[in-house]
Amino acid sequence: MTSPQLTQSPTRLKTETVPTDLFIGGRWRPSSDGSRIEVVDPATGVKIADTADATPEDALLAVDAAAAALPAWSATAPRARSELLSHVFQLMTARAEELAELIVLENGKTLTDARAEVAYAAEFFRWYAEEAVRGSGSVQTAPAGSNKILVLRQPVGVSVLVTPWNFPAAMATRKIGPALAAGCTVVLKPASDTPLTALAIAGLFEEAGLPDGVVNVLPSRRSGAVVSAMLDDPRVRKLSFTGSTEVGRTLLAAASGSVVNCSMELGGNAPFLVFADADLDRAVAEAMIAKMRNGGEACTAANRFYVQAPVAAEFTRRLAAAMEALTVGPGLEAGVQLGPLVNAQSRDKVAQLVADTVRAGASLVTGGEPPDRPGYYYPPTVLADVPPDAPVLHEEIFGPVAPVVSFTTEDEAVRLANATEYGLVSYVCTADLARGLRVAEQLDCGMVGLNRGVVSDPAAPFGGTKQSGVGREGGHEGLLEFTESKYVALSW
Repeated sequence: MTSPQLTQSPTRLKTETVPTDLFIGGRWRPSSDGSRIEVVDPATGVKIADTADATPEDALLAVDAAAAALPAWSATAPRARSELLSHVFQLMTARAEELAELIVLENGKTLTDARAEVAYAAEFFRWYAEEAVRGSGSVQTAPAGSNKILVLRQPVGVSVLVTPWNFPAAMATRKIGPALAAGCTVVLKPASDTPLTALAIAGLFEEAGLPDGVVNVLPSRRSGAVVSAMLDDPRVRKLSFTGSTEVGRTLLAAASGSVVNCSMELGGNAPFLVFADADLDRAVAEAMIAKMRNGGEACTAANRFYVQAPVAAEFTRRLAAAMEALTVGPGLEAGVQLGPLVNAQSRDKVAQLVADTVRAGASLVTGGEPPDRPGYYYPPTVLADVPPDAPVLHEEIFGPVAPVVSFTTEDEAVRLANATEYGLVSYVCTADLARGLRVAEQLDCGMVGLNRGVVSDPAAPFGGTKQSGVGREGGHEGLLEFTESKYVALSW
């Protein structure tokens, strides 16, 4: 497939006509200093487009636009906000194939994964179109009987949304949907590796007739300066960030200066526990989903496989066979099941982790050698006999690598699973429901997949414990993240 020709301000979304300027106040405009960001196809390493590269001055213009739009948008009837989100859901669904191809071109994932992402991403607009009319409040009598306690839920205000490259559509919609449903206006700063998808979504809002300034989109390679400028503006009252724990800590510190309300979805180090009584065919199938969804480039990806000793060798053999069977290549080619990693740095980091783990004493069962071809590919890899201090067990891999460790008892499995600073998601495979629920309760994490390799759902609260973040996205909880509670004391 040829690279897309990109234009500045289309009226309809097509793969060949994606906006490439900043979207501020309902207008497409270049960056204030004219700079641009190169967007590269990870399958070839070749430039496919460039976009405007926002400056801190552009960021403050976006805050101006969001602040100006806030009073009218927050006063807009919930039903009207709902109908607009529903309209964008319909547009996004109608353009699903074009969006999926765009994601493949800038992210590298397979078309199958990209199609699944677009469907998942669109669902956040449908879910929050429904939630927009269900803003919760309460009224009760004070325990002393002296007055009534009325609690209102009001929009928190101008919100800065910072999203990663691994799910360029879904991470944007998961934040925009609840923010708009709650009555907030937003400035979205997408990852500089994958800005095109966010700009395409902005184009859908433009087509749907969203009031100017309610959604603003700022691609930028100057992420620190751009986000800091917005956090220093007293009109910004919310920061929602998805990305690494290291960057999350930095942003939390920056937000503390203005005491900005923060939601953080950060790193993961997901354990995948397989007990001896598990159905191994199902366990391997779910492991492949948990590990290889998005090519392993997901915060929810299974990072460490702990398998009970009696079945460890057989599980490892079957998992390696399933990994070896995957077809690797450009994501738009028919039959491809694993595309490249997003950039050269990601590929090199994964290769280094595997090399360090083998040097530490692990056995390479399959994979381990990057292919000699253009693009940022790394092969499906399985490591066995991984020592407990191996780096691959303690760092987020973000690639198609599965390290396997055996355990003996249930208590040991829980201890190994919890031996990390992260606590986003865990996976448990067992035929014993009581054991599964018992272990799930003991795992120190925000989500558990019990005999399931995927947990994400727009209707469910997504988030973690410990260093994996603060707050929840999705579900009714995701809407509440963009609201403030106001208590009114009254009598009648």
